[in-house]
Amino acid sequence: MRNNLTYTELLTNFPPRTIKSEEDFQKTQSCVDGLLDKGELTEAEEDYLDLLGVLISEYEQGQDLVPDIYGVELLKVLIEELNLKQKDLVTIFKTESIVSDVLNGKRKLTVEHIQKLGEFFKVSPAVFLSVNPDYKDLLEVA
Repeated sequence: MRNNLTYTELLTNFPPRTIKSEEDFQKTQSCVDGLLDKGELTEAEEDYLDLLGVLISEYEQGQDLVPDIYGVELLKVLIEELNLKQKDLVTIFKTESIVSDVLNGKRKLTVEHIQKLGEFFKVSPAVFLSVNPDYKDLLEVA
């Protein structure tokens, strides 16, 4: 993309359309990346970027991007995604063996674990509860 295009030129080069597929999404994201890589944007480029952002946001909201994972399964995913080791969670569980037992289903998460996991991962502690409404069967008293 050459520098300092008018808004009309931007629209002509990559006409914004409702994103209906992963391919549309990738093309739109590529256009956004090209603008962002440019650094300082003109007012026209900022307006165009805002428009593409709206289209991407609408597409993402329509997708089931986050699977319904809760409790220990979510903890396993977070550990893997963030390249954590069991020892990284000792401040929450007190020992690596407790971390291991929880991850292997030998122990249940306590209320204290759930609260500390929420703080550690900066998420609502509720995500570490199972979807089962009978929570008392899932928690040990801390």
